[in-house]
Amino acid sequence: MFTRSALFAAALLAMLAPVAATAQSGGPQGTWLTQAGDAKVRIRSCGAALCGTVVWLRQPIDPNTGRPQVDDKNPDPARAARPMIGLQIFGDMRPVSQGKWAGHIYNADDGKTYETTLSHTGPTTLHVEGCVGSLCGGETWTLDGR
Repeated sequence: MFTRSALFAAALLAMLAPVAATAQSGGPQGTWLTQAGDAKVRIRSCGAALCGTVVWLRQPIDPNTGRPQVDDKNPDPARAARPMIGLQIFGDMRPVSQGKWAGHIYNADDGKTYETTLSHTGPTTLHVEGCVGSLCGGETWTLDGR
């Protein structure tokens, strides 16, 4: 027969198991500040993949128009009017190894999509690298501590 404290401990362990599994997987879920500090991207699970959405801009208003920033570098006129805040920049990032995901990322600075990897480089850092052929460039994002 179980005592009340043993049942409580078992219930507590059952509730904490998913938290421990997430911590061990090293998933980058959370809100990340870009290296330039001009945007924040919220990363979350989307089924077996990761999604990343712009949730904050240092300069949310376009100084030329006085209106919210839009995806004006997109070559598709139907997409060029999309608001930047709320724009999903990746949605197909899949795990390729421990602490690393690969897929595609949309770069609103030039309106193009690139092959990319996300790598957890520390508890509060994420390396984001995009490539065109063999040319690659990357930056380090930091976890938004709010």
